[in-house]
Amino acid sequence: MKIGVLALQGAVEEHIHAIEGIGAEGIAIKNAEQLNEIDGLILPGGESTAMRKLIDYHELMPALKDFKKPILGTCAGLILLADCVEGSEAHIGGMNIWVRRNSFGRQIDSFSTELTVQGLDTPYEAVFIRAPHIDRVGEGVEVLATYGDKIVLVQQGNKIGCAFHPELTDDLRIMELLKEQIQQSKLAQPSNVL
Repeated sequence: MKIGVLALQGAVEEHIHAIEGIGAEGIAIKNAEQLNEIDGLILPGGESTAMRKLIDYHELMPALKDFKKPILGTCAGLILLADCVEGSEAHIGGMNIWVRRNSFGRQIDSFSTELTVQGLDTPYEAVFIRAPHIDRVGEGVEVLATYGDKIVLVQQGNKIGCAFHPELTDDLRIMELLKEQIQQSKLAQPSNVL
């Protein structure tokens, strides 16, 4: 199984390390052609406006919008996946969610906390760094975790949006969710048996 990490800006190496931790091959994605080689994609944390500019500069937007395989967006990656972003236009889109940037404060306000995540037996240690949150969700979106009254983890079809940084802990269960989506996606594809 090959999982790509959009490698224009942000926490690329940390995500590749986490991908290897779930027994998959991590690939740094820098051009549209590489998207054909992977089974799933991670849009990492970083700075969403800078990432958008780099996506446009490398002419990746059409290929990212057309990517139909499973995607995990973490922190800035969540912002990129949102159909509605407070104070700016949508980027890649594809998730029926409304996102508010930097809703947990500045970098100095970073923190970790235990979250109850739907489908996980024990609490998940989540790291928040200048994190966004999801103001509201539309049709087809399942809320998987909240922090207080803020939505921080959602799933819509084969897309997972995460306000925190799962690549910064040793708990790989969020990465395993992406792996499960990839496995289900492969099972759903028609086989080309001759």
